[in-house]
Amino acid sequence: MKVQNMQSSRGATVANQFEIFADEGVYFQSYSTVIAFRPRSGKIQLDTEKWDYSKTTSKYRNIFLRMTTKEVIAKIDSGEIELVDLNK
Repeated sequence: MKVQNMQSSRGATVANQFEIFADEGVYFQSYSTVIAFRPRSGKIQLDTEKWDYSKTTSKYRNIFLRMTTKEVIAKIDSGEIELVDLNK
């Protein structure tokens, strides 16, 4: 498993925003909370409670997913993205 700080749009390392590379896929973690999981195969998963926690979390979630908030919501509504408890 490899943990890497995310980068700002200017290329600076961002504190408290991480990508975690695991065998099963890549996780996005904000502070100590897992927000999103992009599996090697299957649907993207977002944490039911925290996926839209704050403006900063949403900004880096969108960078991680390469989507806008509007696109994320549309994919949740269509079932393309699952809401699950990623912090059990």
